[in-house]
Amino acid sequence: MDFSVLGFVLLAAALHAGWNTMVKMGGDKLVTIGLIDFFSGIVCLAALPFVPLPAAAAWPFIVASVVLHICYRLFLVNAYHRADMGIVYPIARGLAPALVALGAFVFAGEQLNPIQLAAISAITVAIFGLTFADGWRNIPLVGVAFALGTSIFIATYSMVDGMGGRLAGSPHAFYVWMSVIDSVAFTALVVWRRGGRTFLEAGKRYWPKTFAGGVMSTGAYWIVVWAMSLSPMAPVSAVRETSVLFGALLAWFVLKEGRLLVRITAAAVITLGVIGLLM
Repeated sequence: MDFSVLGFVLLAAALHAGWNTMVKMGGDKLVTIGLIDFFSGIVCLAALPFVPLPAAAAWPFIVASVVLHICYRLFLVNAYHRADMGIVYPIARGLAPALVALGAFVFAGEQLNPIQLAAISAITVAIFGLTFADGWRNIPLVGVAFALGTSIFIATYSMVDGMGGRLAGSPHAFYVWMSVIDSVAFTALVVWRRGGRTFLEAGKRYWPKTFAGGVMSTGAYWIVVWAMSLSPMAPVSAVRETSVLFGALLAWFVLKEGRLLVRITAAAVITLGVIGLLM
């Protein structure tokens, strides 16, 4: 992976952890994530005139991506309702690199050398070390189940978007069109579930924070779709999942969740894993 691409993907990881922290802090997490996605769609709507129409071959992937992203958010919201961010986020993001590597091998024919395989394994182990630092007995099982489901959706939409971005003729066109359609669909779902008045009142009250979250969400995943059009999907996904490091630090600093020493140790292992992905 090119160092410039690596830098952008690390930025995407930090942005992703930032907007997830906003969701965890929100009272009604479905409305919060709905507003973030709504503003992400507004940002992409503004960009729509500047990107071409995706190639016909990419549209089935766009439709599949919209469905997968909606399911991902619903599972994520349920996970955050039932468990701490320090548990949910590492599981949801941590399992995805291994699943993406397997999927990229099976469906896209991508190969990984032994060092890269070891690096992905190290990143995954470190992430799960963060999750189970307090032992198995203290893990909320329902929250974990939703987090595991979230990771499956993450891995699946990562592969779909990686292939769709390559087929679209422009990864930017793929992301912008997908995001606009996704925003319309998910906003409609949230309004149906919570009511238009609740959504509008929350939007008026929290729009500065959720607008910032929408910008962060847009930047985080736009970078990833672009990066997967230039580099193999598995390493990009693995580097992106260093977001768990940023998430762990935010969970400690902002949400006051503990285990700082464990987080620092895991961060060192994750950093070595990222270096290994470049070999």
